[in-house]
Amino acid sequence: METIIVQTSSPTGPGARRPDLLHMGPGDVADFGRGLPGGEVAIVLPDPGISRRAGRLEAAEDYWRLSNFSRDTAYVVENLEGAGEYITVAPGRLAAPVPFEFSRVVLPALNGTADFKVFAPQHAYLDERSAPGAGEQTVHPYALDVTAKYFLVLVALCEPRLRELSDCALPGAGDIAERLRPLESCRGLTRSAVNYHIDYLAFAKLRLDIGDEPGADGTGRTGAKRTRLASLALRFGLVREEHLALLPSRRRPLPQETHA
Repeated sequence: METIIVQTSSPTGPGARRPDLLHMGPGDVADFGRGLPGGEVAIVLPDPGISRRAGRLEAAEDYWRLSNFSRDTAYVVENLEGAGEYITVAPGRLAAPVPFEFSRVVLPALNGTADFKVFAPQHAYLDERSAPGAGEQTVHPYALDVTAKYFLVLVALCEPRLRELSDCALPGAGDIAERLRPLESCRGLTRSAVNYHIDYLAFAKLRLDIGDEPGADGTGRTGAKRTRLASLALRFGLVREEHLALLPSRRRPLPQETHA
């Protein structure tokens, strides 16, 4: 099973193909940069301001390391689930451990910045039901972080069926964004951001295979992803009724009385 998934491109616009993904398991390494003459790097950043061999990713057990081969330029790793949280990898730093599950690596470039995303979907969490010293640790096949924004998106997606206990229609990306926006952490959540989290859940966390389904290049594919995600999450109890408490209250505030 892969330790990390690197998204090396982010196609946009109508008819955009799926992003290019590089899957890496424990011990795998991948260099990034502009590319060497006669030799390629795994993650190509074509900006002329990027070194030909700028650095390296190394997959560990449930996290990854970043090496910065530059002599004078620091790189930044942003936590895409944090409120502006990031770490800086100094010039020449080798094998700096990255603790984030959802990251963007940013390099200064001639045309602004260059970046790529790194997902670590197999982060390990303590299983309170397992006893210490009971043998090899069990790795959950669907390791979800209930504090992450993608989990809020999943709960909002499953909410109608959790409340109605029927095969009711699932909310779209715009509906989910509106449902979560009252939360402080989701004030700036957009429809495209929700779709991004749905893609991450589908392809990285729950590893759905929907590439051959009808409508794979249009809205049919989006609907198939949402349906499959909700079905799997509810079937295996990944989202349960108690998780509804994470969502904003549906009660509207009572109008305040005015006194003459």
